[in-house]
This record gives sequence, structure tokens and C-alpha cells, in this order.
Amino acid sequence: MAYSQSPAIGQFNNQWRSKVDQTLLEQLDEAGQVEFIINMREQADLSKADEIAQKSARGAFVFEKLSGLAKTSQAPIIIELERLGARYRSYWVSNMIWAKGDPQIIQDFAGRSDVAFIYSNPQTELQVQAPSSRIGASSTNLDQLWNLELIRATDVWELGIDGSGIVIGGQDTGYDWQHEALINSYRGWDGSSVNHNYNWHDAIHDGNPLCGANSNVPCDGHGHGTHTMGSMVGVDGQGLIIGAAPGAAWIGCRNMNDIGQGTPATYIECYQWFIAPTDLNGQNPNPGAAPDIINNSWSCPISEGCTEPDILRQAVENVRAAGILTVHSAGNSGSACSTVNTPAAIYDASFTVGATTAQDSIWGSSSRGPVLVDNSQRLKPDISAPGDLVYSSWPNDNYTTLSGTSMAGPHVAGAAALLMASQPALIGDPDHVEAILTQSAVPKFAIQNCGNILGGTAPNNTYGYGRVDVLSAVTQVMEHKTYVPIVSLIFLNAFENEAVN
Repeated sequence: MAYSQSPAIGQFNNQWRSKVDQTLLEQLDEAGQVEFIINMREQADLSKADEIAQKSARGAFVFEKLSGLAKTSQAPIIIELERLGARYRSYWVSNMIWAKGDPQIIQDFAGRSDVAFIYSNPQTELQVQAPSSRIGASSTNLDQLWNLELIRATDVWELGIDGSGIVIGGQDTGYDWQHEALINSYRGWDGSSVNHNYNWHDAIHDGNPLCGANSNVPCDGHGHGTHTMGSMVGVDGQGLIIGAAPGAAWIGCRNMNDIGQGTPATYIECYQWFIAPTDLNGQNPNPGAAPDIINNSWSCPISEGCTEPDILRQAVENVRAAGILTVHSAGNSGSACSTVNTPAAIYDASFTVGATTAQDSIWGSSSRGPVLVDNSQRLKPDISAPGDLVYSSWPNDNYTTLSGTSMAGPHVAGAAALLMASQPALIGDPDHVEAILTQSAVPKFAIQNCGNILGGTAPNNTYGYGRVDVLSAVTQVMEHKTYVPIVSLIFLNAFENEAVN
């Protein structure tokens, strides 16, 4: 049955305004087309996902619940959008519909009882420093790889653990898949032929200079994505390891264009694709092809798109419900307190990472907690990792150093891959992976007191639980031979003294 709008909504009832982003309200009287996201009131109950141990089965359960609900609940809205000739794109990851049309239809949809809120979808912009050294060929200066030694990834490799068997997903500006440091770990490459189906998705649907739109081939017209992926899995042309988990495979989704701009919708689209990757036509979704970890080295501030703090929360929570660990950079707005203030770093379901230096102290611009933007007072970041002058890959077989929490996040994603590889029972169990990494981190203390937590205690709102130490994490798991689910974050404190059957 087609939806028929009610003129009375606009004439006699202004309650619909409380369900519309303020940015959109200001556009209602403007001519032309506007982009917006319709958030449906009904959301899937995924509470039973935690009871499913096998990751593939867990992912399939989440996919079926989410996609099934979206298909039925969004039908009336889609019928009306098609009647109006409006562009739209349906998302099931958090039961949302992106649309572009006349501002008047926003008022009509906001009046519906099955619509919870209508968000703005302006362009967002990546916050990243320019390369801090001349871009060029690979270097043999091992001092540039201080970061991997500091987190003790190099010691884990000596145990024969390099991340093999683990898949890392990245959503960023894209990836130069043929880069010498990345090609051999790309899941779509078998050494002689390539298959981008289920290994690559482009959420940028409008053209831009280098990569174009809807690219069927992984590309990176910016460079940021290629750099972050190198820090996770990279091995250069001379065999020099630049990534924390050089044996892991990677897949990618482009959520920002060549100048580092995306929208809330492009982030949501990539989250959705990772739960159930598709072929290059966006068809035949397969939860069995989902990654184990997703790195998110980006932020979505109010001024550039995420005008409501909860806009991405449901998507992040649903990705985690599917058994996927989502690593997020804290942001580069420090050194003041409560500067972890943007989606998706602010969420409890996000494993949020601050940046440290070669001196093992906090990087000056690393964002701090507590989170105030959603009134949660949540401790953030959760953990910290090297992010200052990090050496990694750059498009066209080049290399450079960059600084920021964008560089710190990949170290934690790589550490998680090493941990999962050391104990495969942890695959699909993001809660326990996060618990082990935080409880095994090197406690770090700050002079600065943020919120009600003293900087001289651990965890704190500067470093979180501390700087990641992947050897300590792996050792604690391997020493006990058998993985036993951790029932709380304090379990590891008693882990040493308990017998594991």
C-alpha cells in the first residue's frame, strides 16, 4: 500500500520538527535537492548474537535479522520515494535510507510514526597531516620502524605468529592494491590472478578526479588509506616488514573521495558491506567473507557531517554484534580534555585508539576523554599505540611518514590480528580480544587530569588502559594453551593464578 502524505502535518502539527536534524530544518525553505538519511524507528534485536560462538554463523544471523527487518519496514518509504522520483539507497546495517530530493518531503516523512529521526548528510572531511617527509622509495633505515618494536610485534613474529589466517578490513580513502607492500596480502590476489569480488567495495558514487566513482578496482587518489594499510600488513619490495601483522590478508572499502571527503552515508555503506561483502555489482552478499577486524582511521565531526552524535552508533554496534572488532582512531583535536568528541570514536562499541610517540609518551594532538558530546562521561581512548612519524606505504610504490591517531589505529588492528592468530578461538569474539589487549597494555600515566579520573591512575582519559603490548597479550593466551572466555575485564588480573581446563 502506497504512503499518502497528510497536509495536516505541516499545517497544524510542529512535532515533526523534533525528529529532524537542525541542519535540515534550516534548508526546508531552500530550493533545490538536499541529501538526508531516514532512520527507521524499528531496529533489529541482535541480543542472541552473543550466544553464537562460530563467527560465520554469528555473521549470518546478524545479516539475516538486519536485512529482513529493513526489507519489510522500509517498503512503504521506498514506495513513496519512487513515486516522488527521489534518489535513494537502502541500508540494513542500521535500518536507514539515504535519499536526495525536495526539502518538502523531509517534513512529510518526519510526520510518520515509523520514522525515528531524519539526519543531515553533508560532506565530511578527513583530518590528516600532510606527509612529514619527502615521499620516495623504500628505506632500509630500521630506526624508522621503532613503532613495531615498541609494541613488541617483532617479538611475536619470532614466535612464528604473523597474523596468518586473519582478515583485516579497512575503510578509508581507498588502497593502492598493486603497491609492492600490499599486493601479496590482498585477499583478491593469489599471486597470478586477481578477483576483486568480495574483496573491494566503493561507497563513493559521485565522480572525482583520479579514482572516479563506483570503481571496480581498489584505488587511492589521496594516499591516506594506503598508508594505514601498510601499517597493518605491509612488507616492502626488499622484504622489510612495515606492518604489525604481515601475514594477515586485507580487504577494503572506500568511504572518502580523493580529497578526503565522505558522508555519514558512505561510512554506513562500508560498515554494511563488511558484515556481508558483495560482488562488484553489489549483489549476493556473503557474511562468510566478512573480515575479522575493521580499521577506521577517520572522524566525522559536527561541522562536517555528523551533526547528531548517535548517527553511526547503531551501525557500529551491529558490526560488533556480527563478531567483528572495529578499531577507531581517537581524533587529532587534543591536548584538551573531552576532545574525543566525534563519531565513531565516541561509542562504547568502538575500540578507540590514542597516539603515542617514539619516546612512549602521548602525542600532543591526540584526543582525550571523557566523552561529553553524548553526555556519557565515557572513558576514551580505550588504548594507545604509536602514531607520531610512522613510516609506511604511499601510492605508486612510494613510502613516507605521517603523524596522527590515524596512524595509531592500524597498530592496534594489527595487534588484534596477531592475537587472534595465536588463538583462533578469539576470532569472532571482539569483547574478549579487546579485554585481553587492554589488560595486557603497558600502563601509562599523565599529569593531566581529565574528567573524574586522575591521570596518575590507569586507565585514564589520556592513554586509556595504556600503550598496546602485543607480546604480553599473546603470551598470556599461549601460556594457558586453551582459550577460556573471559567473563569480565578483571578476569585477566586473576588469569595467572587460575588453572585452565
